[in-house]
Amino acid sequence: MTGETSAPAGPIERRIRGDLPVVDAAAAAASISADATVLTSGFGSVGYPKAIPLALAEDDRDLELTLVHSGNVGEEIDVDLVESGAVARRFSYQFSSAARGATNRREIAFSDRNASAIGDEVQYGGLVDPDVAVVEAVAVGEDWFVPSTSLGQVPAFVEAADTLLVELNRAQPLELQALHDVYRPASPPNREPVPLSEPGERIGTNHCRFDPEKLLGVVETDIADSTYSFRDPTDDDLAIAANLGSFLSAEMERSPVFDDAIHLQFGVGSLGNALMGELKELDFGDRDVAYFGELIQDGLLDMLDAGRLRCASATSMALTEEGQTRLFENVERYAEDVVLRPADVANHPGLINQFGVVGVNSAIEFDIYGNVNSTHVGGTRMINGVGGSADFNRNSLVSVCALPSTLDGGDVSRVVPMTFHVDHTEHDIDVFVTEQGVADVRGLSPVERAERIIEHCAHPEFAPELRSYLDDVCEQDSHIPHDVRRAAEWHE
Repeated sequence: MTGETSAPAGPIERRIRGDLPVVDAAAAAASISADATVLTSGFGSVGYPKAIPLALAEDDRDLELTLVHSGNVGEEIDVDLVESGAVARRFSYQFSSAARGATNRREIAFSDRNASAIGDEVQYGGLVDPDVAVVEAVAVGEDWFVPSTSLGQVPAFVEAADTLLVELNRAQPLELQALHDVYRPASPPNREPVPLSEPGERIGTNHCRFDPEKLLGVVETDIADSTYSFRDPTDDDLAIAANLGSFLSAEMERSPVFDDAIHLQFGVGSLGNALMGELKELDFGDRDVAYFGELIQDGLLDMLDAGRLRCASATSMALTEEGQTRLFENVERYAEDVVLRPADVANHPGLINQFGVVGVNSAIEFDIYGNVNSTHVGGTRMINGVGGSADFNRNSLVSVCALPSTLDGGDVSRVVPMTFHVDHTEHDIDVFVTEQGVADVRGLSPVERAERIIEHCAHPEFAPELRSYLDDVCEQDSHIPHDVRRAAEWHE
């Protein structure tokens, strides 16, 4: 194959440009050493390599791979590769029951990391010694490629790895190039502020660059992404959405920061998707409404289609099959308002602060003092990972934790006296929202927070017992009174 080797300034019209080493997936897998550290693309279960992980899963060598990606990936990695026993160590997110099982049995050494920082940790922080980056693309040349449906930390991973394998996926439309805005911050200590003045602005290119000497091969594939399956909104979801909407309406009236615009972020999942869908009916007045977050879900497409959203900036298109079809059939129209960026920009603490984001994320549980557990059931069993929730909870102007007050049909309270694993401390969350109501805990002492959370967020079946717990422990002379043995009974 021959052709122009440099990435054109305008739209890219050909999938492969230049004289590139095209290989099959088995040959690409064989080029990866048995104990390699492999950095992959993928975020929000899309944009991840598929054929090479499947080939690694079928490899008859005794593999002990270290696997690094910046967000959740699909079944080819999270199930097939994991179940093959080829993964010995993993960073930094998981999504399947197979991966959770291997992590909790400690068959895989799993380390959870914040989405915004893992690129720097890999590139500069000594987290791993990266051997090969394996990425998915919709087009590739001798020193560039166009990512597919997500970016994550791909630019940092490609720079950090010694070698590169590119999966050219023809199932992903070439038009996805119109969504990308690839910007690489400089290396510390010479790093300057990211020159982004508003979420819809573009400051980069539609492609990633790489050293052509790194390229081991290009594998052509035609395998669709895993897509999300969001459940229909429950009554609790709708009540949470209504409570959140009431809070946002009051907050927009209260704070002059929101006089002209409001910038929103929602965590991934059925609840987040439902909240976005419901908020398209909220009266924002004549304010500009923009999304600045990690993931674009179907609910955001609904808001864009309804003309309720000026723009959406993220690092991944985490869509259902219907949503992905809608996107693929109208990529160029959505590209007028949608921008995909690397995670070290999309989750950048300075930009979250700069735009005054209202960040809305869910969790497993929170305690009466405002500490939040996003990752470990009972404080011990890992579910998925912290992802980018800490980036937004810690740096948003207003951080909201939204979740139903119970689970298992109402048998288990998600408001507890004490959570035995803390991902987000009492200092990180401003507002708690359940189907029961809203607890704005800004400026309150620990016991005042507990009183408000119990009154406004706990389910009526559990509120009296939580109130009794608080009354009893308040007999102590303690700033944050607790009875650890009694609190532990809630997790048995």
